[in-house]
Amino acid sequence: MTDPAGTDSASVLTTLGPLPSDVSGRLPLWYQVSQSLRAFVAYQRTSELIRLPTEAMLARHYGVSVATVRQALASLEADGLIMRHRRRGTFIKPGSPGSRALRVLGSVDTVLAQQAADEVRLLGRGVEEVPVPLREHFPEETKLAVLRRLRFDGPEATSYAENFVPVRYSNLITDEDLATMPVTMILRDRLRVPLGRIENSVEAQCATPRLAALLSVDPGSPILLSANLTYDAEGRVVDAAYIHYRGDRFRFAVSVDLG
Repeated sequence: MTDPAGTDSASVLTTLGPLPSDVSGRLPLWYQVSQSLRAFVAYQRTSELIRLPTEAMLARHYGVSVATVRQALASLEADGLIMRHRRRGTFIKPGSPGSRALRVLGSVDTVLAQQAADEVRLLGRGVEEVPVPLREHFPEETKLAVLRRLRFDGPEATSYAENFVPVRYSNLITDEDLATMPVTMILRDRLRVPLGRIENSVEAQCATPRLAALLSVDPGSPILLSANLTYDAEGRVVDAAYIHYRGDRFRFAVSVDLG
């Protein structure tokens, strides 16, 4: 079966992996099917009109019922990722949200520019006891300021960030700063803190109920957690950031210059 743009449905099936057996007992089958299809939709990089396999073909591929596939497709349709036409089939919706790369390359300004272009909503700020995992990084602090923000790509929340900074710096940061600049840029450009380096680690997690509500995803959905420690020129941590990215909207890309 070939769609109007020439994409063969059988070839689509070859790119869809099987359902992961290690989660089959913990997550509904329709949800697992929907996540597999979302991943396929997110990584399309073509303007071609791509038709998905029929419900029966998908059911055979995943080893589930047609009703399960229908529920999964309904979830994608509700999110504007696909369009369904009676007697014609199901198509990936042109312009549907794809994945966005978290690119670690070039200068720090290149990395920061990815965040500065986003719309930001400040959820709250306050002062709290230093969390146990951060005590080794802030040995001279008993309390830290916590800055909580949501980033948006259009109407959709795509990441949730928590920044822990010394109170002496937080007192100089305005709400307007937080709505327009990444914290690293605020420290460097607004407060003139001499920065030395940034350490970053990225790991995959499942969305907790709280994160799921903030990012408008289902509990258990894939989340990319980026943990960043920013050091000043004297080697002291001046910002610990935990940024939770929607796994269906971001991928992590690294470029290393060997020259």
